[in-house]
Amino acid sequence: MKKFLIYVSALSLLGSLPVSANDETEETWAVYWYLCGSDLESQYGCATEDLSEMLEVSLPENVTVVVETGGATEWQNETVDPSCLERYVYQDEELSFVDSVPSASMGEASTLADFLDFCSTNYPADHTAVIFWDHGSGSASGVSFDEIYDYDSLTLDEIYNAFASVYELSAENPPLDLVGFDACLMATVDTASMLSDVASYMVASEETEPGNGWYYTGWLGALAEDPSMDGATLGTAICDSFQEGCEIYGTDDEITLSVIDLSRISPLLVAYDNLGREALSYACADPIFFSEFGRSALQSENYGGNTEDQGYTNMVDLGDLVNNSAALFTDTGTDVLSALEDCVVYKVNGPYREKSSGLSCYYSYSGNTDDFIQYASVGASDAFRYLYSYELSGSLDEDGIAYVSEMGYGKLPEIPSLAEDGSGDYPLTLNDEGYAVMELDADTANLLKGVYFQLAYMDVEDDILLYLGRDNDIDMDWENGVFTDNFRGVWGSIDGNLCYMEIVYEGDDYNLYSVPVKLNGEDYHLRVVYDYSAEEFTILGARKGINDNGMSDRNLIQLQPGDELTTIHYASTISGDDDFTPVEIDTFTVTENTTFEETEMGDGQFLMLFEMVDLKNESVYSDPIIFTVTDGEIEAEL
Repeated sequence: MKKFLIYVSALSLLGSLPVSANDETEETWAVYWYLCGSDLESQYGCATEDLSEMLEVSLPENVTVVVETGGATEWQNETVDPSCLERYVYQDEELSFVDSVPSASMGEASTLADFLDFCSTNYPADHTAVIFWDHGSGSASGVSFDEIYDYDSLTLDEIYNAFASVYELSAENPPLDLVGFDACLMATVDTASMLSDVASYMVASEETEPGNGWYYTGWLGALAEDPSMDGATLGTAICDSFQEGCEIYGTDDEITLSVIDLSRISPLLVAYDNLGREALSYACADPIFFSEFGRSALQSENYGGNTEDQGYTNMVDLGDLVNNSAALFTDTGTDVLSALEDCVVYKVNGPYREKSSGLSCYYSYSGNTDDFIQYASVGASDAFRYLYSYELSGSLDEDGIAYVSEMGYGKLPEIPSLAEDGSGDYPLTLNDEGYAVMELDADTANLLKGVYFQLAYMDVEDDILLYLGRDNDIDMDWENGVFTDNFRGVWGSIDGNLCYMEIVYEGDDYNLYSVPVKLNGEDYHLRVVYDYSAEEFTILGARKGINDNGMSDRNLIQLQPGDELTTIHYASTISGDDDFTPVEIDTFTVTENTTFEETEMGDGQFLMLFEMVDLKNESVYSDPIIFTVTDGEIEAEL
């Protein structure tokens, strides 16, 4: 890690004065950097690293950076004091301490407002950018999770209220040139809606960002070279330098970063709400729509994990979702795609985030009502809020009933569910080749969002059922409702050590998986991709799951030779009805040649179930299939 040096100004706090431009003809730029260090700083020193990157740039007199530090229990340098909020100003090649205020949560609107007021009063400029640095977790949970204050975060409404308390907001003449999020998951249609009268441009990522984050030497260096640039040009420099930095660190596989022209966001918001109205009208006419829409969502690029094991952000790429739903949205889909393309003026993305359109939207992958309620207070579309409320609860509140009544719908139809029909397990047959086949009638198949299989190893002698994971390697004939297993006696492994693996994203070109492990004694999830063209798996890195506060992990860690890995599986008894509990299986050391690949599982008995996810996001299961493997020969038994 680079050494972090601060050159403290000889000015006292009371004597600190704002910088004035030497040449009145030169327009000035100010960057207000809200640096909530959180555990990214206390554990990994990521904020210190980015401050060091800034110090490599020599700024002209008409460019100023104002930094507020806080939100971390410890800073990995000898200058920043974690017991209070400190403010520094970087000009030319000098970083000066100029102010401190008592400790307060950086996840509170009042803390942000106080910083913005301090900056605008003491360091005004012709052009202004506000940068949020920390964890981010999308529309529902927001950004800036303060480690000192129980990971309290700024929600979208809190951010807006802070801006509104300091600036005169106007969509025609917004006070800021750019608002940027050096944080995960904040490039959402809801964030853009919130900022529509705050700034001219937004820069944010749809996906989780790697720990190296933005490359401050790169984009601040570009601004120093050309202070005449506008917000769009600065946003482009941020994107390009971010991609270059991630390529240097080897963390570019899943990156996304986009520049949004907020002056063009209004047509997208109208088109997006119209899309929601069309969806709601179909659902009110026939709730089977939820299963059809759900299949599109499951096939769309989504961000931040979205598995039971990792946790849910419930964020999906807007463009990919609409493209995959083209057959459903015959009236409004084209308008959304056109408006989306118009307002996303620049973007970069990694090879395993190729469907990124620049903005994400909410979709309830979790099926959790509490998560939805948290989102509903900040969602940009009334129609989509009512759509998901109906899907998750089966009803609408008084306002929702009035809304659909104006659309011409009276009593809402009951939403059917396979989990509630009392039919129990679904029977299977064996075909002539010995594969298990599940045949569903049209009414049952129409209720499904997706079909997967779950696999476990059976140790009958010791009464142990070891859960291996969930995948979609099934021959699926949706038209006829026929689903056939493809068990081959192989499973994912790291250096021959079998893993638990769960599919995160299923695409035409690649699948993404989450693999729980202990990395050097700490709980992580490996991000693993299977590339269909290369016909191989690749380990992209390791992240922690989403915590109880909704905070996603930004710090993607690359495996290094010498790291210790322990595979985590989930086990229960065969004979009892106990829940699956996590167990540590194999511990081994990472080498330069460590690989993830399919491995023969060897002789033994394996249990498989077809899992059907219905339109209420509830799962039902087939009868079990028992595979007995002997000397490589597989025999199926129902």
